[in-house]
Amino acid sequence: MSTRHDHGFGANPEPRCPLVLLLDNSGSMQGERITALNAGLQTLYTDLNLDLLTSLRAEVALVSFNSKVEVVQPFITVQAWDKVPPELTAAGATLMGTALNTGLDLLDERKRLYRQHGIQNYRPWLFLITDGKPEHEAPAVLARAKQRIADLEGSDDLLFFSVGVGGADFDLLKTLGRRPPQQLKGLNFQELFLWLSESLASVSHSQLGDKVRLGATDGWAEV
Repeated sequence: MSTRHDHGFGANPEPRCPLVLLLDNSGSMQGERITALNAGLQTLYTDLNLDLLTSLRAEVALVSFNSKVEVVQPFITVQAWDKVPPELTAAGATLMGTALNTGLDLLDERKRLYRQHGIQNYRPWLFLITDGKPEHEAPAVLARAKQRIADLEGSDDLLFFSVGVGGADFDLLKTLGRRPPQQLKGLNFQELFLWLSESLASVSHSQLGDKVRLGATDGWAEV
């Protein structure tokens, strides 16, 4: 199994598609929201493993954020995942800017390891899911994350997505990247994660450098 120390690049030299999921588990996500989010993560794990090439090429890291930011799963290929994803619980505030910078740091480090081991990679994904807005952190933290996202998007080296749940601050989410934020329909996390799985599969089956057209989001996002 691939671990933090043994990255498995020798046994699996396939090009990688890295995804960081930034998952809001602050207090406002308690109850049905966190239950639906956890069920959606299980759907993602299950669905990604149905396709062999995707399971070899897609790498996912999970970052949760409330009053602390935690890397609950470092980068690992889908094939090397445990059968059950980490279960999130909800409490605390919303360190969104810190979470964004943590996710960007993870991608920077992963790309460095790819170069070190001669592994090619598709454009990295950073995927934010939140029902709130930044709390209990200096504005400069979020400003730094915005600038880093803008720089990477400008050089075509990042796909950044934001999804708002319930009463998320969409005015703020619109300022984070060039792609408009999506509003989740109700608690349709399973449909969201099925779309994400299909999107990663499409990328994994493409040639490096190809532009991949992603599927419609109307199954899970408000139109």
